[in-house]
Amino acid sequence: MRLIKPIKKIHAAVRVPGSKSYTQRALVAAALAKGQSFIRGALVSEDTEHLMNALSLLGSTIRRQGGELSIQGTGGELTTPSGPIYLGNNGTGLRLLTGTVCLGHGTFLLDGNSRMRQRPIQALVDALKNIGGEAVCMEGNGCPPVQVRATGLAGGKAVLSGGLSSQYLSALLLAAPYARRDTEIEVQGMLPSRPYVQMTLDVMARFGVEVLAPHDNTFFVKAPQAYRAREYGVEGDASSATYFMAAAAICGGTVRISNIHPDSVQGDIRFADVLESLGCGVTTSGNGVAITGPLSNHGDLCLDLQDMPDMVPALAVVSAFRRGKTILKNIGHLRIKESDRIAALTRELRKIGAKAEEKADEMIVQGIATRAAEIECYSDHRIAMSFAIAGLAIAGVAIKDPDCVRKSFPDFWEKLESLG
Repeated sequence: MRLIKPIKKIHAAVRVPGSKSYTQRALVAAALAKGQSFIRGALVSEDTEHLMNALSLLGSTIRRQGGELSIQGTGGELTTPSGPIYLGNNGTGLRLLTGTVCLGHGTFLLDGNSRMRQRPIQALVDALKNIGGEAVCMEGNGCPPVQVRATGLAGGKAVLSGGLSSQYLSALLLAAPYARRDTEIEVQGMLPSRPYVQMTLDVMARFGVEVLAPHDNTFFVKAPQAYRAREYGVEGDASSATYFMAAAAICGGTVRISNIHPDSVQGDIRFADVLESLGCGVTTSGNGVAITGPLSNHGDLCLDLQDMPDMVPALAVVSAFRRGKTILKNIGHLRIKESDRIAALTRELRKIGAKAEEKADEMIVQGIATRAAEIECYSDHRIAMSFAIAGLAIAGVAIKDPDCVRKSFPDFWEKLESLG
């Protein structure tokens, strides 16, 4: 249990950890490359530790040297581990590696914790079968554990059902350069979290692989291609920055995040634009964003967050400090994250006195929250960090599982205390 100390007004500068999404994509590309890569500014957290351990089992050698990771790649020649590859609740890592291990030869078993075993992956399994990947969900429920009997990827045309996760597409894209022939991927239906796909394409290009995207939902990867070892710098995590932006919006004062790029392709960088629409001041420089609060727009608002799922927890908490009604729509894919975030946010917002209503793919939030409460985190780092920000404005807010932030932001509590 961690009791949050309220702050009257904030004036602080914060550096956030490296992007979790960029770190994981760069690790996969570097592990498949031939030669030694160096990743600077990488996030080292519970999720990325799981992925690094998994990549080591596949034959890559990864060493940490201060703030830099050294990765000796496999050249696409994977080792077959003798036991399961365990990824905890790292959904990104497990999905990306389900595509990656198809490049090997032998049987691979990918597994996670009890929550990971509830998170769907069937759409990726089905798409891999189109291009020669033999994968099966062992429990028959469309979720991990996943067994892959790998003989390399043949290539060809993969048809992927959209709607649940962009990580399925990223998994196919990252593996496709090593297929025996060209790969075409067609996404059918709505593709959520599209900025994360752009991040995948960005990493692939930086490691020397070209992807053609002639249409919005069609991707073409010519084979053979190979990732080239390189030095790669990871930019700050825009999702982690949302909590400190939210703190300025709720408490007033100014928070400057010094290591996120205002023009980043990370979708959550747009949280600054949302806060500006709520009346906060926003200033940007080449490698930083400053938010000045408090928010002043208390009118009703409807926001489409299809492409920005990880900002929803922080925005839902900010919404609890507005008198007007805030509708957060097209967020159904949040139900398959580390927790059912729609249900979790609704329940905990009510505890602190906000009006909160959930629907299948949206939330309606209205403040103003004033109650002390013990916050259940559901083992979800983003629930913990978002409600910690509420505790800066409401005395008596306590976070019941503070250690769950290690998943993405190991020193979050130290950074939070620095605001005061």
